[in-house]
Amino acid sequence: MTDHKGKLSPLLKQATGITAAKGEGAYIIDPEGRRYLDFTSGIGVTSTGHCHPKVVEAAQKQVATMIHAQATTVMNPRLPELAEKLGAVTPDPLNAFFFSNAGTEVAEGAIRLVRQATGRPNVIVFHGGFHGRTMGSLSMTTSSVGLRAGVSPMMGGVVVAPFPHAFHYGWSLDEATDFCLRELDRIFVTYSAPKETAAMLIEPVQGEGGYVPANARFMKGLRERCDKHGIMLVFDEVQAGFGRSGKFWAHEHFGVTPDAIMIAKGLASGFPISALAASEETMAKGWPGSQGGTYGGNAVAAAAAIATIDVIQEEGLVQNADAMGKRLWDNLHSLKKDYPEMADVRGKGLMVGVEMRRGDCPDGERAGKILKECEKRGLLMLRCGPYQEIVRWLPPLIVNQQQIDEATGIFEEALKATA
Repeated sequence: MTDHKGKLSPLLKQATGITAAKGEGAYIIDPEGRRYLDFTSGIGVTSTGHCHPKVVEAAQKQVATMIHAQATTVMNPRLPELAEKLGAVTPDPLNAFFFSNAGTEVAEGAIRLVRQATGRPNVIVFHGGFHGRTMGSLSMTTSSVGLRAGVSPMMGGVVVAPFPHAFHYGWSLDEATDFCLRELDRIFVTYSAPKETAAMLIEPVQGEGGYVPANARFMKGLRERCDKHGIMLVFDEVQAGFGRSGKFWAHEHFGVTPDAIMIAKGLASGFPISALAASEETMAKGWPGSQGGTYGGNAVAAAAAIATIDVIQEEGLVQNADAMGKRLWDNLHSLKKDYPEMADVRGKGLMVGVEMRRGDCPDGERAGKILKECEKRGLLMLRCGPYQEIVRWLPPLIVNQQQIDEATGIFEEALKATA
C-alpha cells in the first residue's frame, strides 16, 4: 500500500547534512545550537547576511501592509521605488526594469526581449555558462551536462562559443583570448550570420561553470563586435553582481557597458525577486504581453530589495567585499604554495574558486571530502565545475577578517585530513 505521508522529492539532494534552524549574520545555527560559518550564502543570495535587522524590518512592515499586489493588475508602490533605487546603481542608459522571481525567469525574459527588439532569432552564449533551468535558459546553459541530460531537445537558435578559460586550455590569457575571439568571428561565417544574431549573453564571472572571470580585452572584443553588427550584449550578473565581485557589477572590472543586465540572487537578501535591466527605448521594442507573471515583483520581496540596496550602500559592503576578497585571495594563495593539489585559485572579490586536481585530472572526489571535513569543523561551503572539482568561496558581503581567517584555517585542516 502506498505511503500517503508527504515527502520531499528524492531528487532534492542537500550539499550538507545541516538543518538550519536559524540564521544570524554570517552564521547558520542548527536545532542543537551549533553555529556554522555560512560561506554558501544560499548560493550567493544572502548578500547582507542572514536576517539583517534592516531587511527584516522592511519585510515585516510590508507584510503588515500588503503582501501581494499583482504587478500587471494593480501598482505596488514598492516597485517604482525599487526601480528608482536600481536605476541609481545601473550604468547609463539602463533605466527600465522588468521584475520577476528568479534568475532563470529573467533569462527567459532576456531571450524574448532580444529576439523581439532585433527581429533576429539566434543567441550566442559561452561554454561553461549557467543561466537557469527553465527550458529556454537551460538551452543556454553549458556548465554541466547533468543539468541538460534527459530533457532534450533543447530550444533552437542557441550557439555556443568558447570562453577564455586560460587554465582549462593550458594557455596564457592572451592565447586563450585570441583563440576565443577568432572562434567567435568564425561562428559568424559558419553558424550564425550577424544579421541573424540577436544577442551575445555572458556571465562576466562564470558561476556554476567554475568561477572563471572573463578579461577586459575579451569583453571589449564582444562589445566591438556587437556594436559593429547591431547585436545586443547581455550580461548575466545573477551571481557575480550586487557587490559580490568587489565592484557593484562584475562587468565594471572590464570597462564594458552592456545593453541589458540580468539581476537576481543578492538583490533582496534571500527574498525571491529578480530583474532584467535595459534602456527604456530597448524595453519598448518588446512585444505586448512578453513581460509578466503572477508573483513577479512581489511587494514583500521588493521592500526587502530596497532595504538591501540601502544596507549595501550605508555599510560599504561593496568596499568590504573588495577588501575581504583580497584577504581571502592572499590566504588561499599562501596555502597554495604548500598544497599543489590546489591547482588554481581564481575569481573576483568574494567569489573565489579553488580547483582541486590530482596530477592533471580534476578531483571532484577530493573536493567533496574537503567540504565534509569543513562541515565537521563548522564551515559550510559548496562545489561547482563540470567535475564538481571547484571548492567555491561565497561568504556574505558582511564577512569580516576574523571570519575569513577562521575559514581558511579550517580549509587547511580539511586539506590535511583528506591528504
